[in-house]
Amino acid sequence: MYIKNTHELIIVSTVRRIYMVYKVLLADDEQGLRDITKKYLERNGFDVITAKNGAEAIAAVDKNVFDIIVLDIMMPEIDGRQVCQYIRTKYDVPVIFLTALGKEQDVIQGYEIGADEYVTKPFSMPILMAKINSLVKRYHGLTIKKGLITIGNIQIEPARRIVTVNKKVISIAPKEYELLMYFIDNKNQVLSRTQILDAVWGYDYEGYDRAVDTHVKKLRAILGEENHYIHTIIKGGYIWRQ
Repeated sequence: MYIKNTHELIIVSTVRRIYMVYKVLLADDEQGLRDITKKYLERNGFDVITAKNGAEAIAAVDKNVFDIIVLDIMMPEIDGRQVCQYIRTKYDVPVIFLTALGKEQDVIQGYEIGADEYVTKPFSMPILMAKINSLVKRYHGLTIKKGLITIGNIQIEPARRIVTVNKKVISIAPKEYELLMYFIDNKNQVLSRTQILDAVWGYDYEGYDRAVDTHVKKLRAILGEENHYIHTIIKGGYIWRQ
């Protein structure tokens, strides 16, 4: 869930926690697919708002508080990649690309832009549902850590998912935040790419090991001078040395 202001966040978070109703933006220019997917998600307890193009998606994002966003890439007016880039400059909300573009380079580019998951068409509704549930549970947290985590010049407030580096609050996407917390929770341990995929993306993730490298690269860039905790282990994976 992205934050428009603290008061709104508290109200929306409390309501969602009580009633367990999560709001989804589904943006796709194929009306048949859009309608079927909307009905499926609603039957599984989600509140769904749809958009038929990128312009409508951006307008919806600016007017609503979403828990997760599902984007087609090839949409008219403004494509899904541009919508995702816009979201990443303003809001902190998980994004799933739902697209017919299934080549390896398409997937990698999707993650580089800021997607948290990538589902290729044709797809299985139960698998899409599993990925949405996994992201919602990990992002909103079935259990929330208390207090403040301080590591050198890095400070993390898990209850609000706020990360500060050198006393400046940084913008961090959901997937990079989850990756950071996984590293910290498993500090001084060599973590293989497979382990990271299983822990951060979920056991049913059907992606590529290179997706891990892409997000680690982004996390390093976000941490700037404080990225020295992350070390690459040749043929091994990564380790957070602390």
